[in-house]
Amino acid sequence: MFKGSIPAVITPFHQNEVDYDSLYKILNFLIEKGSHGLVPCGTTGESPTLSHDEHKKIIEETIRITDKRIPVIAGTGSNNTLEAIEYTDHAERTGADAALVVTPYYNKPTQTGLFEHYKAIAEKTNIPIIIYNIPGRSIVDMSIETMIELSKIKNIIGVKDATNDLFRPLLTKRKMQSNFCYLSGEDGTALAYLAQGGHGCISVTANVAPELCSEMHRAWHDNNITKAQDINLKLSLLHNALFIESSPGPVKYAASLLNLCREDTRLPLSEITENTKNTIKSTLKELNLI
Repeated sequence: MFKGSIPAVITPFHQNEVDYDSLYKILNFLIEKGSHGLVPCGTTGESPTLSHDEHKKIIEETIRITDKRIPVIAGTGSNNTLEAIEYTDHAERTGADAALVVTPYYNKPTQTGLFEHYKAIAEKTNIPIIIYNIPGRSIVDMSIETMIELSKIKNIIGVKDATNDLFRPLLTKRKMQSNFCYLSGEDGTALAYLAQGGHGCISVTANVAPELCSEMHRAWHDNNITKAQDINLKLSLLHNALFIESSPGPVKYAASLLNLCREDTRLPLSEITENTKNTIKSTLKELNLI
């Protein structure tokens, strides 16, 4: 079971190339500050802009640098089923602990198409697969019924739920196998998601506040609800600041203020505005992160 604070790791760039020195720095920072897992090459890692070779090398380097200290859940999704199979197979062969597979974006498959997409990936691999349901970016929403059917496939073991629907985990858990893993994909509702039966959060904010995020999850699991609520209230300022503009622009700028990497993103994402930068900088100062 995956649980706790799991950063959706940003991909650092320099002169439009992957900056592997900064990736090394970022990964060790996240591990040393108490993160409970890592997700490289997710959408926060700008996976749609990575070449096949870059995608695979980032997964390989993350697994090598992490060196089994915490789990690595490799982002392997695509709106091309054959490409998703290729990435998932590579993650398995490289030694990832699980694969995070996003619902196909742009294609707008039906529920039958979604089921067949995940079934095809699962049948070609043995690695644990986590469904990433994010209708806000993929324009398709996997129904509870489809997810229940997919959970019957032995290596489909959980969901990253970015629907922002806090009723959904309750509705799903009533009909799902007991060991299915529920991970929030929304920082702002992560604590509430835990209260609804969730196990953790794949987080953007944890890229720059990994210690606070991991402490909140530990406090919750230790039944120190007041401490978890206090940390959650503190983090709410940062959650808001990091989504003023399209992610990961704001979080990469925040990471640059922590001297982890440059703020560079790849087109079509562009540099964030000065107003957004000022908000992020003041928020990090208020939380004593810089």
